[in-house]
Amino acid sequence: MDNNNQIITAKLLKLYPNGRCALEYDNAFELLVASRLSAQCTDVRVNIVTKRLFALFKCPQDYIDADIEDIEEVIRSCGLYHTKARDIKNMSVMLTEEFGGRVPDNMDDLLKLPGVGRKIANLILGEVYHVPGVIIADTHCIRLSNRLGYCTSKNQNIVERQLREVIPPQDSLQFCHALVTHGRTVCKAQKPACAACELASLCPYYESAQESACK
Repeated sequence: MDNNNQIITAKLLKLYPNGRCALEYDNAFELLVASRLSAQCTDVRVNIVTKRLFALFKCPQDYIDADIEDIEEVIRSCGLYHTKARDIKNMSVMLTEEFGGRVPDNMDDLLKLPGVGRKIANLILGEVYHVPGVIIADTHCIRLSNRLGYCTSKNQNIVERQLREVIPPQDSLQFCHALVTHGRTVCKAQKPACAACELASLCPYYESAQESACK
């Protein structure tokens, strides 16, 4: 990591020392379900939906026993509800039949679950099992890591790999949560509040925008 990125990382960790997952859950299985619902949906909406969902379906067997239409009805407002309901039901089957009802604690097994990609797997590993070095390459992470000069790609897997190479493993989960918080409150997708950003003096995106404004 170059010196500029080292300074940015330190500032981010200091700005957001108490970053946490915005999804509400009580156990690994609930986080797995909530993270699947979060695709192309806000965490706020997911938390509204899961409050009812988790009251009705408390374990993988409950989803297995339910009609898929009943699951769809509860999660409909999250969007893509046909696909999400199918994935949740099928992952519940796999968890029960292959993993004794327990959410796996390693990347290879997590990726076997229907609807689970590296982003969800890394979230589970970091949040539940406290595995160091996880990078949760969501939209905020990808956008900010490019703007701040950590990465030069919008590809999720490349961003994950490049950040893993430069972010200290013990700080990776907090770093990812810090990026999400900063992305939601300051460095927004459409109208980043650069004038209010404490990272502006270090930010290649801001420097480029200033140069363009002067031309």
